[in-house]
Amino acid sequence: MTNGRNPHLGGTLDELLEEDGALADAHAIAVKRVLAWQVGQTMTDLRITKSEMARRMGTSRSALARLLDPENPSVTLLTLDRAATVLGKRLTVDFADRKTA
Repeated sequence: MTNGRNPHLGGTLDELLEEDGALADAHAIAVKRVLAWQVGQTMTDLRITKSEMARRMGTSRSALARLLDPENPSVTLLTLDRAATVLGKRLTVDFADRKTA
């Protein structure tokens, strides 16, 4: 063994995804799943229907459906900010340092 690592084990999942060029896509989907869940859960907690949410956001139900679709990472910051405002929340976005192994 070198450096305390088992020589029979490969790298991390992140390393594999980065090698394949899929890490950014996987990360975007993971973030979108969390955001979609948070919006949906808050809508449920506040008893806001999809039609009412779309109306309050000033958007279509299909745009709201894209926001709530955990597999669709194509959502604008403006849409996220409108959703946050309707739900009494504040959207924050930041750049964080990568963790090193």
